[in-house]
Amino acid sequence: MKKSLITVVAIIIIAFVNVAQAQSLSEVLDKHFKAIGQEKLMSVQSFYIKAKVSQMGMEMPMEMKIKKPNMFIITIDAQGQKIMQAFDGEKGWMIIPMMSPDPQPLAGDQLVQVQEQVNMEGELYNFEKKGSTAELSGKVNVDGKDAYRIKLTGKDGNTKDYFIDANTYLISKVKAKVSAQGQTIDVEQIMDDYKTIDGITMAMKIESKSPMGTGLVLMEEVKFNENFENAIFKQPVK
Repeated sequence: MKKSLITVVAIIIIAFVNVAQAQSLSEVLDKHFKAIGQEKLMSVQSFYIKAKVSQMGMEMPMEMKIKKPNMFIITIDAQGQKIMQAFDGEKGWMIIPMMSPDPQPLAGDQLVQVQEQVNMEGELYNFEKKGSTAELSGKVNVDGKDAYRIKLTGKDGNTKDYFIDANTYLISKVKAKVSAQGQTIDVEQIMDDYKTIDGITMAMKIESKSPMGTGLVLMEEVKFNENFENAIFKQPVK
């Protein structure tokens, strides 16, 4: 009888801890969504981003056009040669002039990773509806500041750790495992220099670190609700 009572109490305590954690996760996410202007963000139908990418000793202009529900085209000017990645809503394609002047398929893990990067609403928003799970792992120190650590597990089993500043509720860092050149590598992204544009707050500086090197993206111009024709996302015809 005593053992049964202890077991029941233990179950109640575990249940209480799980509920408390769920409430804390919800609270942190709600404050995060409020901080970035998620409600305003959801009303945006398209993005235009002009930026500079610094990698491997080169500084490359980048232009990104994103249109709901899932179309995008990214163009990077690498010393006069235009690298392109795009998805027209049905088919992904890319052009890497150093390898071939002809469009190549953009599919599989490579397409998924690019789609995650251009996801307008963010992976944390409505994560349950996307088949993902999230777990609040408490507070950790990130570069001398307290941050909430949220582990997001996608429906494919891949995980990402989001670090949300405990004061501003903006994302300060993201750690993930990504597929690159046939292997899985650890990638860390550091978000900084947040600015509010038309009621939406976003990082204007993103630094990436991985075993393959470091990269830096500096946003120069951001526009919302630009009028993009669907044709610009289509693969060029030879």
